[in-house]
Formats: sequence, structure tokens, C-alpha cells
Amino acid sequence: MVEVEVEHISFGYGNGIVLQDVNLTASEGEILCILGPNGAGKSTLVKIMAGILKPQSGRVLLNGEDIGRLSMQSLSRIVGYVPQGMKSVFSTTVFESILTARLPYINWSPSKTDLKKTEEVIKKLNLGRLAFRYTNEISGGEWQKVMLAMALVKEPSLLLLDEPTSNLDLKHQVEVMNLIRDLAKNEKMTVVATTHDINLASKYADTIALMKDGKIYGIDKPFCILNERTIKEVYGVEVEVIRCNSLFISPI
Repeated sequence: MVEVEVEHISFGYGNGIVLQDVNLTASEGEILCILGPNGAGKSTLVKIMAGILKPQSGRVLLNGEDIGRLSMQSLSRIVGYVPQGMKSVFSTTVFESILTARLPYINWSPSKTDLKKTEEVIKKLNLGRLAFRYTNEISGGEWQKVMLAMALVKEPSLLLLDEPTSNLDLKHQVEVMNLIRDLAKNEKMTVVATTHDINLASKYADTIALMKDGKIYGIDKPFCILNERTIKEVYGVEVEVIRCNSLFISPI
């Protein structure tokens, strides 16, 4: 399993600074949720952790090894990444799309193991009725679950999710988040997810990282960091925080 460490990451596009000296750690079996307003740098940070973008300074370590030194094949076996808002480009079936994501393990043609893993993840995400539908025929929420399946079929140790529930209705939000929690707890997977849903994050996250203006504002347990003062400082919004089994945060 994997511990991921982000050390002194800075990044920018052109003359614009997006991330400034970002540090955080996520351990195996943990769900780390990254919260913050639009433009805080959440998606950029996850892309750097996935090896898609190269930082201008700093590094990302997986079990102490710099991901910049790993081959793309090695990295793609360890890291499962689900981007935000990506649309299906090719007209393939759901089954074929998920099977293709096994590419880091496939030599000349899919093996029995590849087919079995594809069938298992389809069952796990309740995608059986969609398995032989074409991806350009399914809804945005259904495609969101297919992308998660494409990440999980690689059997990653680190799962990176950028707004994983953004296109899902309430029922499927709960279904997906329960699955993610089970993967973290039962399979010791390390999960890092960005989200705009503070209430959902407070229920499922082990740790919350709040970002503002490209920096880490603070990192702590949900009940410790999500309060009226910190939310006002990060989001500029007055809220009421109701504390029960989980937090309920409502604008005033």
C-alpha cells in the first residue's frame, strides 16, 4: 500500500501562480478530502500528484520514492486518477472502456485475469446493466461511475479523485462514497479527493485539507477544522455548523 507525500510543491501557468509551497501527506487506509473555493488550486494539485503535470519546484513521493523517477507504466499501476468533467471520446462499450484501462497489465491481448478484474469492478459499481451500452449513449452520472471503474480496474494503491460526485444524484453520491470508504478501510487504499461538497466531505473524510489562494490554509480532522471561523476565512461566507454524528454546514 501507499503513503503519498507532497513536499513544497509550487506551480504556475505563464506568469500566474497556482500553487505555492504546498505540503500534505495521506496515509494508507485514509480518505483525504481537499476543499476550497474555485481557483484555489485543488485540481492542479491532484494532477501533479497523478504525474500529469510537473511541478516547478517540490516533489511528490509514493512510499518515499519520487514519482518523477517512475516509468509511466509503473506509475499507472500504482495510481488511479478520475478527472473532473472528462467526456467519452470514443464510441466503445462500457465493458471495453473499463477493460482498456487494464492496459498497464496487458501484453498482446487481454488475459483471463484482465477479463475477470473487469467483470469484478463492473459488479462492484453496479454497472452490469450498462456493460454493453456504448459510452456515448449513457448519462453524465453513469459515465462518472464508468471513469471510477476505469481507475479501480487497475488495482491502484493510490486513488485520486477530482470532484467524484459532481454529476451524481444523491443516491449515487452515497453509493460511490460508501464504496470509496470501503476501499480505503478494507483494502487499505489511499484516497485523495477534491470536492465542493463540504457536508459530504465532513461525513466521509478522515482528514480535510483546506486550500485558499494556492496555499494550504490548514489540515486536520473534519470536526477540528470545519468551523464557522475557518469557513468564513477560506470561503468568505457566514455559516452555521451543526454538530451531530457528522457535521452539517449551512450558509446563514
